[in-house]
Amino acid sequence: MIKATLIIAALFLVSFALGSIPWGVIISKVFFKTDIRQHGSGNIGTTNAMRTMGKAGGAAVFILDFAKGLGSGALGLLVAAYLVTENPVTSLPWLTPLLTFISGDKIVAMQMSTLELAQQVCLAVSFLGCVWGHIFSPWLGFKGGKGIAVAVGCLFMTFGFVGAWLELGIFIVLVLATRYVSVGSIAAAAACPFFSLYFFWGNWFSVALCTIAALTVVWAHRANISRLLAGTESRIGSKKQQQEES
Repeated sequence: MIKATLIIAALFLVSFALGSIPWGVIISKVFFKTDIRQHGSGNIGTTNAMRTMGKAGGAAVFILDFAKGLGSGALGLLVAAYLVTENPVTSLPWLTPLLTFISGDKIVAMQMSTLELAQQVCLAVSFLGCVWGHIFSPWLGFKGGKGIAVAVGCLFMTFGFVGAWLELGIFIVLVLATRYVSVGSIAAAAACPFFSLYFFWGNWFSVALCTIAALTVVWAHRANISRLLAGTESRIGSKKQQQEES
């Protein structure tokens, strides 16, 4: 159990390190000879990257941040496969007590294979690690982006293709309806715990980690929430946004 715990802890740290790579800052400095943090909202994410570096720069930041999420999820699946392959459940290895402890019940009673449960745990761990790394990047004084592109990349691994597109659907519909990127982002993050209940039902440890990740993303949008409540948040295409872009 101790060895499995250490491996899963290492997964979290590696995912955190992967998520902490500040692609917005790197691209702005290397290719545009500026610092994205000194323009617009000062955020290192996709929206401010488009305002600061145009569509090409914004697309590059989105793709690389999205890839961080995909990469951390793929790493989670590899770790889960390693844990189960090296420690078959039939021999009651050190992995089984940990998974049973996490699930709060017998694995068989959950009608879930050891591999499925290990995958859920490792995906949730890598999801939280990558999102936290992006939002609390140690390379930027434990500051960073708001976690949307990274989270979407993670969710394609964590919830699968359907779950991730449902999350994207919430984001797209609300952005088109309100012209507030922040509204779509906050709503998609708020929906994440409910999706995790569906996909990880009975695995409360993984549900809790996904919920913490989602709440952290909402917290990262606290300034946007304040501006929305005050009616000062800029809409897509508004004069305020155009001034920020100039």
